[in-house]
Amino acid sequence: MKIVADFHIHSKYSRACSKILELNNIETTCRQKGIQLIGTGDFTYPAWQKSIENELEEIANTGLFKLKEALDDQVRFILTTEVSLVYKKNDKCRRIHIVIHAPNLESIQELNKQLDKDYNIRSDGRPILGMSTEKLMKLLFSISPDFLVYPAHIWTPWYAVFGSKSGFDSMKECFGDWTDHVFAYETGLSSDPEMNWRLSGLDKLTMLSNSDAHSLPNLAREANVFELKEASYQEINQVIKNNANSSNAKDNQSYLDYTIEFYPEEGMYHYDGHRSCDISLHPDETNKNKKICPKCGKPLIIGVMNRVDELADRKEGYKSENKPGFKKLVELDKIIAESIGVKSRNSKKVQEIYQNTLEMLNSTELDILLNVNTDDIAKISGKTLAEGIKRVRNGQLHIKPGYDGVYGEVKIFNAEEIKNQKQLF
Repeated sequence: MKIVADFHIHSKYSRACSKILELNNIETTCRQKGIQLIGTGDFTYPAWQKSIENELEEIANTGLFKLKEALDDQVRFILTTEVSLVYKKNDKCRRIHIVIHAPNLESIQELNKQLDKDYNIRSDGRPILGMSTEKLMKLLFSISPDFLVYPAHIWTPWYAVFGSKSGFDSMKECFGDWTDHVFAYETGLSSDPEMNWRLSGLDKLTMLSNSDAHSLPNLAREANVFELKEASYQEINQVIKNNANSSNAKDNQSYLDYTIEFYPEEGMYHYDGHRSCDISLHPDETNKNKKICPKCGKPLIIGVMNRVDELADRKEGYKSENKPGFKKLVELDKIIAESIGVKSRNSKKVQEIYQNTLEMLNSTELDILLNVNTDDIAKISGKTLAEGIKRVRNGQLHIKPGYDGVYGEVKIFNAEEIKNQKQLF
């Protein structure tokens, strides 16, 4: 069975997150988007833990859950969270975000009990823990060997295993003696598979792409597409641990088929820059300026593209064999907004067209973006939207890259095309 999985999201209890990120709303959005497996996010937060326990029920001892009030298990939940670790090691400050998958409710109950003794897990859905990565790993695996642990958005500057400001340059430096217990990594929005293939040290790990969604519309802006013999926590865990993909899977073996990717230029840390100075620089320009902001004279925030260049041991354009494929997308409501010349994807008009497109095509957002014939889309929602989806599929975009916490700007059409829609096609 084909499963679209987004493991890393947040709840309404995380800082800077939508207040409607509740389990029933997440489930409804997953049905619209075409997501079959979604992370709970934030299970270390006591109030969210109670919501998980009260509103979800396990599906036939699979380690996956469904909404109790749901009539079917079309949308399954997997117990996940992200934690922020800030600590000193060898007189150097270290910062990293870690994604954790848990096998059952008992394991998160025990973990929260232990964390609550020494750390504040009640102030934020993504807790800031003053503990080392090694200490966290030791605690997790003393509770259950079936936890899955991997670094989040590995290249972003401030809280990532390879981030320019995080204090690490390698997996070993971060995880120490527990490095062999790490089987995956998360690309983050500002990098894509081709960028990660340039680092040979990642070859043995499974590359995962998740949305890190702080609101409902952002669910599955990045995701993972699995082919599974059975939908269970253990089956998914084994696929990830074995780095199983379509090129090395045996008959009837589950595998990771491909990942769904954000265009990395749209990510908020792709280029180097200074948000306060409105300065955005390609790595070549950064190096000419000796990593100093030409406006204020202070050090630039070094972004993902530059950091990959710094650590990579392979040239740009390296093609990795025996790895899952990937497909880059722009969310449907963003394409709709641009196609009708509206700035906000949340506008009433955009949402009306979005819902009508799903209903009239009797399809999900991801299916429309990936598979539905554009001629059929044109009949329902117009030639401009159909052309926009076609251009996204073909990578015919102009993107002003993001930098220092500022998202990149995606342009599918030019201003003249939008102004003269009737003459477009």
